[in-house]
Amino acid sequence: MGTGRLAKIIVGIIAVLLIVVGIGFKIYRDKLYVALPDYPPVKEARWLGQAWSNDEQDWYHHADQGTQTLNIPYEWFIALEQPRLTLVGDVGRLADPAYLDRYGFIPGATRGGEIQLPIGFARGGDKAEDRGDMLLPDGQPWLNPRTGKPTHKIGFTCAACHTGRLTYRETALLVDGGPALTDLGKFRQGLGLSILFTKYVPGRFDRFAMNVLGEDASEAQKSDLKAQLDALWDRLDAVRKLDKKVSAATVDEGYGRLDALNRIGNTVFALDLDDAAREANYAATTAPVNFPHVWNTSWFDWVQYNASIEQPMVRNAGEALGVSAPVTLTGPAKDLFASQVHVENIARIEKQIAGEQPDAQAGFTGLRAPRWPSLFAEIDKANAIDLGRARKGAGLYGELCQGCHQAPIGRKEFWDSTAWLKPNAFGQRYLVVKPIPIATIGTDPAQAEDMIARTVALPDTLVRALKDRSGDGPGDVALGEPDKDGRYAFGPALGVTVKRTVDRWYDSQTPPTAKADRERLNGYRPNGIQAPLAYKARPLDGVWATPPFLHNGAVPNVFALLSPVAERPKTFTLGRREFDPVCLGYQLTAVAAKDPKDCLNAEAGAEANRLGGLFTLDTAKRGNLNTGHEFAGTKGTGVIGRALSVDERLALVEFLKTDCVNGVDPDPARAAASTTRCEALDAAAR
Repeated sequence: MGTGRLAKIIVGIIAVLLIVVGIGFKIYRDKLYVALPDYPPVKEARWLGQAWSNDEQDWYHHADQGTQTLNIPYEWFIALEQPRLTLVGDVGRLADPAYLDRYGFIPGATRGGEIQLPIGFARGGDKAEDRGDMLLPDGQPWLNPRTGKPTHKIGFTCAACHTGRLTYRETALLVDGGPALTDLGKFRQGLGLSILFTKYVPGRFDRFAMNVLGEDASEAQKSDLKAQLDALWDRLDAVRKLDKKVSAATVDEGYGRLDALNRIGNTVFALDLDDAAREANYAATTAPVNFPHVWNTSWFDWVQYNASIEQPMVRNAGEALGVSAPVTLTGPAKDLFASQVHVENIARIEKQIAGEQPDAQAGFTGLRAPRWPSLFAEIDKANAIDLGRARKGAGLYGELCQGCHQAPIGRKEFWDSTAWLKPNAFGQRYLVVKPIPIATIGTDPAQAEDMIARTVALPDTLVRALKDRSGDGPGDVALGEPDKDGRYAFGPALGVTVKRTVDRWYDSQTPPTAKADRERLNGYRPNGIQAPLAYKARPLDGVWATPPFLHNGAVPNVFALLSPVAERPKTFTLGRREFDPVCLGYQLTAVAAKDPKDCLNAEAGAEANRLGGLFTLDTAKRGNLNTGHEFAGTKGTGVIGRALSVDERLALVEFLKTDCVNGVDPDPARAAASTTRCEALDAAAR
């Protein structure tokens, strides 16, 4: 063979190898790679004082609801490696707080000490009463192959989705009860890839086995662990196939958003039922919503963005089921509704958020809304509240906002309002949060419409149990009758299923929970379920700390929300943590706003973005629409008030920073001055 021909063959082989490597790299980047932002470090973290003690905060951050959201034991979670491939070096553990931080999970060691699970993660306890064992789909404990002992479950608790974080010039401001900026879809992808790589990438299973079983594990024990891993992958792959089946209709959620009701429905009425129900009931996630802030919500007459759920226990236990608290919904009637839901912890979480009955003297006494922090002005004096501008904003609020959102909570008229219902039979008084018809407010209809449209197929044994109303009381929703296809309305089906699960827990106690205690734990309200074509308008205390805006997070800041739809960004990225005190929202770009027009320009400074891995929200898609709640002229569908000048928009932004809106300073030493400032703003506005 001649030298020239050999050279050509070598070149050809190299070319083929490069093509194969290139194809492999593309597959890796497209299918086997999780793109995550690379956030700059912060120098300190500050909690905004919201009337909880350190102990109350720490308990809320990790309170166990009985969930096993990750579908793997705690012992596996801390042993798995990150879903990255590298030729040299250690890829690091999946549970590394710095790595989980890139998905949006806030590190749990907020006050020093040893590294903890991120805020919102709960590990099952060790005592029998903790019910902390990780369970298999058949309800049996998931055993460690070497010790033969049950492993511990790990799952999300309320704080995973309801703890906010804003950064400002290297300081993180942490908000209890605020909307999280996590990307749960990416985390689910990352966890799945970590398991996949453990299964197939050479060397990973051996390291995983050593971390789970110890160095002295036998080959038989390793083989048993591998069988557990294979069975887990088969279950995850079955869910992946369901996701693929509905992918054409799916609306990506991204950072800070979740289609919570549809995801709860998929868990309860698909994954928790049999194979036939999985195929019949698994739905696309079509209506992402911004994680809602939870302060004051205990005192609302109805909750959820579309005012669809009345009872706190059903709302919260339903959330626990949705993030995989095991429950039995198939098999003999006598076994139905047995669950791992920690009803007692769920009631305690609600009570801690609620506090005592609020009134004009004490205000809201549980979790308070965050007040505008002094940090902003300490760093930049330009961020101090402009009281002259805020006075103008107070008048505009009365003219344009108060009719839907109530008077600011710092004013006496809020507490004297007829929006507060008369005390019920238990002495509890609730605030009517006004539902605004979609035909009026004009915002994205997906969340409200899709709850009405969704139906579920149910096994006959479950239907009979759900229709047994012997334990129901006045105001409790009934399952109702099926449609012509034999399917049931989603809302009532979910409400009744959750109530039966909670009632089973009450009945299983020794002695059974007394009627008076059931009323108390349920929040003194019936199991009401409705599905109006409307979204509720809640008070605006603390709203400055809850970006992005509208129920679906389709508007990046308050200034843009007060602007005509035509001026709002058509696309923008979610995942930035830097707060913008001018626009009142997450910073739109890598460059801070210097002028109000920057609050509307998602392109300014984009070339300076070095974060990577952000989510681009396209407001042209149903589920992401940024329409409605518009101040643009004559009232009509979506237009709720006259057009506002730039100065008027800035005045409203400034007023939303004040104690009038966010609540008087709870510190007695500063309360009088806080009240005086609010009264001065009121007097000027009138």
